[in-house]
Amino acid sequence: MRCPYCRSDNDRVIDSRASEDSLAIRRRRECLDCRRRYTTYERIEERPIKVIKKDGVRVPFDREKLKSGIEKACWKRPVGDAQIEALIGDIENDVLSNFDAEVDSRYLGEQVMARLKQLDQVAFVRFASVYRQFKDVRDFVDELEPMLKQPPGK
Repeated sequence: MRCPYCRSDNDRVIDSRASEDSLAIRRRRECLDCRRRYTTYERIEERPIKVIKKDGVRVPFDREKLKSGIEKACWKRPVGDAQIEALIGDIENDVLSNFDAEVDSRYLGEQVMARLKQLDQVAFVRFASVYRQFKDVRDFVDELEPMLKQPPGK
């Protein structure tokens, strides 16, 4: 770290603690050349993930947009906010651990559908109908047939 006063690269850390928001570490430093003190903040460097849409456009990953779609699918269903947050957290962690810079929107949609299918089948069908752009009742039936063939409780 360079001293902001004398530009020397010779300092020592006097004190370290978490910042008020706990998203950074606040370090109090002293320059060993000019003896002046200054504060630095160390933050996690976040990797911005881009979502590649169906038309090829790249947009920043937006957790709130994902949450909005899932909440609409779960409207008036016995799915709590904590379950929705856990679902979104699982998907977000999956994306951050498996992709460096870009993720395909189809991957995100399939992840949401797989998790909703286990959480609430009605919410799954609602989400699938929008995501897969169902045109008529036949599309609903095609989506439901595999689910209806499974024994109850699976």
